[in-house]
Amino acid sequence: MRPTVMRPILFASIALLICSVVTAAKDKSLGEMQQEAQSATLKEQPKLYIKIAQSQLRLADKAFSVGNSASAQVAVDNVTEFATKAADTAIQSGKRLKDTEIDIRKIADKLRDIKRTLNFDDQAPVQRSRDKLEDLRSKLLASMFTKKKK
Repeated sequence: MRPTVMRPILFASIALLICSVVTAAKDKSLGEMQQEAQSATLKEQPKLYIKIAQSQLRLADKAFSVGNSASAQVAVDNVTEFATKAADTAIQSGKRLKDTEIDIRKIADKLRDIKRTLNFDDQAPVQRSRDKLEDLRSKLLASMFTKKKK
């Protein structure tokens, strides 16, 4: 082969290798993300817990789509757990209230969409999780809009 033909192939191979390394580095395990969130400052925790909830939501969606409802349900429970932690830490710190509420609303909307694709037996646990997220949103909104006593 001529060197001018080899050059684009070499660059494409290097780019693919770099992308795969970056993707592998970005994917942290649940334990690693949880440890990072717990060791973060209180005002940073809501964002980190939301990231965990979002990653668990993606995992649940994939598991439901391949028919693995048991592992999908564990992931949905994790979504609820970490969204609750995000809401609680946001209320405690008084930071990221609006962002956390918006993120939880998006997660609840995605759960609604997932629920619509499931068979009847798998819908109830997803709906309970969605209801819990709506309660969290209400708590966050109440925290944002209640007058504080001086």
